Amino acid sequence: MTRQVVNPYLPEGEYIPDGEPHVFGDRVYVYGSHDKANSLRYCPGDYVVWSAPVNDLGNWSNPGVAYPRRGVRNRLGIRCMWAPDCCRGRDGRFYLYYCFDFDNRILVAVSDYSDRGFSFYGYVHHADGTFYGQGKRDIMCFDPGVFVDDDGAVYLYSGYSANEDLRRMLNRRGISNVDGTGNQVIRLQEDMLTIEGEPKSLIPGYKNSLGTGFEGHEMYEASSMRKIKGKYYFVYSSRLSHELAYAISNYPDRDFRFGGAIVSNGDIGYHGAKQEDASTYWGNVHGSIERIDGKYYVFYHRQTGKTEQSRQGCIEPIHIKEDGSIDQVEVTSQGANGRPLSGKGYYPSYIACNVRSKKGAIKCAYGPLSRFRYGEHPCIAEYQKGKQCIRNMKDGALAGFKYFSLQGKTELTISVRGSGGEMEIYLEEGGQPIGRIPFVKNKKWQNATAILPFPEKESALYFVYRGSGTIDWKGFTMTPVEKK
Repeated sequence: MTRQVVNPYLPEGEYIPDGEPHVFGDRVYVYGSHDKANSLRYCPGDYVVWSAPVNDLGNWSNPGVAYPRRGVRNRLGIRCMWAPDCCRGRDGRFYLYYCFDFDNRILVAVSDYSDRGFSFYGYVHHADGTFYGQGKRDIMCFDPGVFVDDDGAVYLYSGYSANEDLRRMLNRRGISNVDGTGNQVIRLQEDMLTIEGEPKSLIPGYKNSLGTGFEGHEMYEASSMRKIKGKYYFVYSSRLSHELAYAISNYPDRDFRFGGAIVSNGDIGYHGAKQEDASTYWGNVHGSIERIDGKYYVFYHRQTGKTEQSRQGCIEPIHIKEDGSIDQVEVTSQGANGRPLSGKGYYPSYIACNVRSKKGAIKCAYGPLSRFRYGEHPCIAEYQKGKQCIRNMKDGALAGFKYFSLQGKTELTISVRGSGGEMEIYLEEGGQPIGRIPFVKNKKWQNATAILPFPEKESALYFVYRGSGTIDWKGFTMTPVEKK
């Protein structure tokens, strides 16, 4: 990396979840949905494709809207475009596959460019012209993932393995081909639209997983395919929702066996952690893995604002073992940096990878009113347009950052507002505080400072608020004290 990188990896105030990373040439492109701060719906924004040089994952940019949601089947712009994916066809053009919420069909846009200029191309359909999603053997269209094999064959993956409550809700909306039986794979002809043969089941859902090895980690949503060292890796969101899992096969369309979890956005399952041990507020997850400049990474998203509708993309390095397996990684603040962050400089609080109340962390809410049920919980949220902080910290609330290369005795300055109190600083959870920073009540942002006896080592930093009121916390600055 040519500069230091943090999570979330995009600029502050950008909400691009469901990230599908692809390397084209010397850049990595991320195709994702588009959330907004304090949104009441999933994915209400236009598609914007962010990219970075493969050797500088701290230098992201985009040329503007790549594909607007207003247009075909959405003349008024009411529908939301959910998780997309993109591939490069044999003709060199870029094909973007997407769905409008529960519209139950897959649309395709095309462009001569990887990150802009997409225009509507057509619908994925059977040879007789029937839209995919309407055929007798089709399941509900959802989160299309597209994959081009080494021989040029194009495969499309789709499916939503709903639980019973969701199935009944969708049935009431007129969608009858939704169930808890997994997802499908279809092969596309050279036009990138027409289905060759019939759809095939890929991995099971909760209704048909008995004896398959997928029990407890069945298909839920978020289909994605990659090929690594001759093996096919199917990446998906399991029925646990917070878990991005993988399955592995020698073929792109059959014989997949469960591999394990890659990441949970609540660290659930990491080193055996249970749901009640969640390190931070969690919710749905979607993403994939990609080889970038010789290293492998997992792209996923986190929740903000106590909702599942304001999500931000994150990255973690992963290691693929000789046997093809992938160990679950923890969520961090350093992300794609690949090493601990410097123990010197300013860090915004929104890069915290662990945030929770004195009572722990819970699943983020779904729905426009549910967020207000969690008044005792802190969250990462905007304090002004495009600017984030940790809001609503009450007594015992914790924010953790992983990891830093501490540089010994350090002047630590925090920027807070709200009730008075003090911030305790820890190097490990459950340990003794290494120092405290008191501050007074103030409605405006104020700085408070203390000199702390940091060791010279790599460590997490945990901040715990102690006080009788509520504070917002914008960030902190570390200035190592020069040795005499």
